[in-house]
Amino acid sequence: MSGRLRVLRPGPHDTVQDLGRHGYRAYGMPSSGAADWASLVAGNLLVGNPPTAAALESTLVGPVLRVEGGEVFLAVTGAPCTPRVDGSPVPCWTVLCLRPGQTLKLGRCHLGCRMYVCVAGGIETPEVMESRSTYVPGEIGGLDGRKLAEGDCLPVGMNSQGARVGRTLRPEFRPQMKEPWTLRAVRGPDDDAFLPESVSQFFSGTYRVSPASDRMGCRLEGPVLRHAGDAEIVSEGVIPGTVQVPGSGLPILLLSDCQTTGGYPRIATVIRADMWAAGQLRPGDAVRFCEVSVEQAVQAERRMLGRLARGLGLGLSVIRTADWGFRVWVEPQG
Repeated sequence: MSGRLRVLRPGPHDTVQDLGRHGYRAYGMPSSGAADWASLVAGNLLVGNPPTAAALESTLVGPVLRVEGGEVFLAVTGAPCTPRVDGSPVPCWTVLCLRPGQTLKLGRCHLGCRMYVCVAGGIETPEVMESRSTYVPGEIGGLDGRKLAEGDCLPVGMNSQGARVGRTLRPEFRPQMKEPWTLRAVRGPDDDAFLPESVSQFFSGTYRVSPASDRMGCRLEGPVLRHAGDAEIVSEGVIPGTVQVPGSGLPILLLSDCQTTGGYPRIATVIRADMWAAGQLRPGDAVRFCEVSVEQAVQAERRMLGRLARGLGLGLSVIRTADWGFRVWVEPQG
């Protein structure tokens, strides 16, 4: 019998997320998906899921969940925290088996801001546009398009591959979280809209994440960047990772729930290999940007996937879709 997770006490922002809703940005639909894609992929692979399976994403403080119906295999990944099962501490990045009636409490993040509960079989809320990801502003996906509330029940799918209790991803293979954060970025398509010294300043200065940040984007406080001309442009396409600079001169780093077009000049784009870290930025964190080439960005993504592959004993591949989303899948070794 497949189990399910009952929300006894929600965190401030718990949603169902997978790798996102790709192929619809041309129609104005944001991709959404896990803010920290690497922790979602690693957690899914730990419990025997496809990388694209849906999981629970929590921000800063996690929920209290109770297992019902049948046993549930799960792993807690993402930001470091101290999860507890029936009050006793359990390890993160490790497959656990919870029996009906047992409770899981995530608690607070010690570093970063987003935690993931990946369950064997995945969370099986209805798909909307080929994804279970929750887009709260549009009220679609996940559980009725909203954050989780007390009493909600999350259905868990059947896991045909099986999960092995105690399987873990060793620390050296996990996404490395440390502050100040350094995000690699390529120059944006509108870098000539800024004074040359401001572009240099962007890649050499230190910013702080503003409290006015969410899954749509991180507002940054720090060195003010000066435009060479008008601070507004004709609206053009933006993606998660785009760094826009409005008239205030303070950058905005767009995240998973960002809009599809924007009218502010784009000074840079954070590379995909570092977008997991962008999703872990919390208010007050220090962040720096390091300029890299497109070739270096591609190599960085391959190295990151390779590190996950070695840690889990799997082969990983990546493919980009036309709207700059991406999908990851597993290849058997040998």
